Amino acid sequence: MKILMTGGTGLIGSAFITKYHHKYKFVVLTRDPNKSANLFPTSPNINFIANLTDQIAIEQFDAVINLAGEPIADNRWTLKRKRAICQSRWKLTNKLSQLINEAENPPKVFISGSAVGYYGRQGNTEINENYKDINEEFSHKICKVWENKALLASGRSRVCLLRTGIVLSSSGGALSKMLPAFKLCLGGKISTGHQYMSWIHIEDMVDGIEFLLNNQNCQGPFNLTAPKPVTNLEFTKALAKSLHRPSFATVPAIALKLLLGEMSDLLLYGQNVLPERLLSEKFKFSYPNINIAFADLHGK
Repeated sequence: MKILMTGGTGLIGSAFITKYHHKYKFVVLTRDPNKSANLFPTSPNINFIANLTDQIAIEQFDAVINLAGEPIADNRWTLKRKRAICQSRWKLTNKLSQLINEAENPPKVFISGSAVGYYGRQGNTEINENYKDINEEFSHKICKVWENKALLASGRSRVCLLRTGIVLSSSGGALSKMLPAFKLCLGGKISTGHQYMSWIHIEDMVDGIEFLLNNQNCQGPFNLTAPKPVTNLEFTKALAKSLHRPSFATVPAIALKLLLGEMSDLLLYGQNVLPERLLSEKFKFSYPNINIAFADLHGK
């Protein structure tokens, strides 16, 4: 199988390519092919391109995995930052759908990114892929338009949408930002700690993508989250315990709002998201609960 990958140098994309480059052939769309090549093992199955020029390029692929996008939680959400977050996702996804629709022999499957932010801030209610009581806010807008642009290709390719939770990895991502404070015994809950964190181990994330890649019954939105979400307080205690550190600190909501502005909403509010559709398709999670996940990550 030959796969076109966007966002291949990011946390999820690079983990997927590294794990599966012996099984599949990858062409990675990247702004700097030479620099990107240094991030991966030398392999005849991994190649890099700087742009897609026409529909002929898309026809050589059996699948497209689209994970490109500016990081959402790295900086305060200025108007300029919001624009970059949105356009980095929407523009490329729209282009890929256009190429798929114009192709005489389009790829069989188009797997495109999204996030649990699609649901907006929620309380303790368990949320599956059919949940309709969406809270209209910036994170929802990003994901809704992103998904709609991918679904433009649904008449030609099988489209799967990845509503991804917090990805836990020993190689970067959200966990790498949390660890320094916890290792210094300064870690703790955010605000009340009652907000839910829908998370997923990086191995389950990449295996989930591969499952959707090969399961022809799967299309539409899928929650890429572990089956046992936890509150921020539970997450904090589990992380501290796995590091053999205390977790007495509390980060006040007002401090986050002053520091991060609107972007603090991602930390102060959450969603209790369940991977109902993956489970119904018999996908097996290797790391279904947070303690097992942390034990693996901190053992590496």
